Amino acid sequence: MPLGRIILYVCDVEATIGFYARYFGFEPHREEGDRIVELRASDGGANLMVHPAAKSQKMGQSLVKLVFDVEDVEAFRARCLEEGLEFGPVHQADGYIFANAKDPSGNSVSISSRAFRQTSGGDAAPPPDPVDQT
Repeated sequence: MPLGRIILYVCDVEATIGFYARYFGFEPHREEGDRIVELRASDGGANLMVHPAAKSQKMGQSLVKLVFDVEDVEAFRARCLEEGLEFGPVHQADGYIFANAKDPSGNSVSISSRAFRQTSGGDAAPPPDPVDQT
């Protein structure tokens, strides 16, 4: 059963909608009378449900991180920086790289090439060399 939706509880609905639309290509869908805005993935992936947070909820305290599959992490990171979104350093993992950022409500987001890594063994190429962080 595929994962279809993820609910994000946010303090600034409009800023969050703009963030995910601008940097990750989601399209907002609003239903009259519904306070939840559904952000639809343009590529058929899981949709995000942007829900106003209760006053008692602390922002950025979730145990969830949204991971976006990006084949060229460095290029995507550079494009986002030009548009005002700064990701942290690129981290080397087991055959892939990733970088982290926060959305306007403090939720963790990551861009990762994990989905594009080559499996180990056989004739597969070795993992790439670690990324220079300087």
